[in-house]
Amino acid sequence: MDIREKSLNYERVAKAIQYILDNHVKQPKLEEVASHIHVSPFHFHRIFQEWAGTTPKKFLQFISLSQAKKMIKNFSINETTYALGLSSSSRLHDLFLTIEAMTPGEYKNGGALLKIYYSKQHSPFGPLVIASTHKGICQISFLDGIEDPKEIILSQFPNAACTYHEQPLHKEALQMFYTSYQDRKNINFHIKGSSFQLKVWEALLKIPLGKLTTYGDIAKSIDQSHACRAVGTAIGANPIAYLIPCHRVIQASGILGGYRWNPIRKKVIIGWEGVNSIKNDNEII
Repeated sequence: MDIREKSLNYERVAKAIQYILDNHVKQPKLEEVASHIHVSPFHFHRIFQEWAGTTPKKFLQFISLSQAKKMIKNFSINETTYALGLSSSSRLHDLFLTIEAMTPGEYKNGGALLKIYYSKQHSPFGPLVIASTHKGICQISFLDGIEDPKEIILSQFPNAACTYHEQPLHKEALQMFYTSYQDRKNINFHIKGSSFQLKVWEALLKIPLGKLTTYGDIAKSIDQSHACRAVGTAIGANPIAYLIPCHRVIQASGILGGYRWNPIRKKVIIGWEGVNSIKNDNEII
């Protein structure tokens, strides 16, 4: 693709985004937006995803959700649904569940309908807080002595019923630090994020123990090769330390880069996993 065509596609996408922003209440279809910028629906879908890092449908969902999050604090669910041009409140419900991992009612109440249980635990890399709902683990964060564990959880769910009470699931999650890679069990997560973030976090789960990858490789693995910066932001927002292994992602230059829970801890974890992966390989042999 030459520079002229890239420039033209950028102008098309910019025009499409403006059209979606201006007409999101009408919930415009792919064909309608494509017609507005005078390209085929197939071509529009391709260039939009290439330049915006997401599909037109998901972009419209994000815009609708953004508006809904503003409105729902002051209006009823039915009023919000009607104002956004959604066909029914069930579509608003699905929108929140897909992107925020909670219902409109839960979001409207700042997680007030959620019961979250948390406990402090000790891992090979220092103390941490583990929190869970009835759906699964919602938070694992390393602690460096000054953080209030409850405040970390309430930053995501400000009105949740947050109680200090160790759950069996907390111990199961903690055992992931001590169990050989082959013997690890599946752990259910209850995390909220955009579909892009969830896709990035899912890609992180596929990085083997003792292996490292780059931001660019993660971007390519989710078919978003132009979205390295967005991938980095999504990795930085990962709410589940260690179990979703964002520490295994480094810069293409070989520099380890930053880490939400202290870059030094990242170095220690990488070294520890490297040694343990060798042990596991020897056990298999």
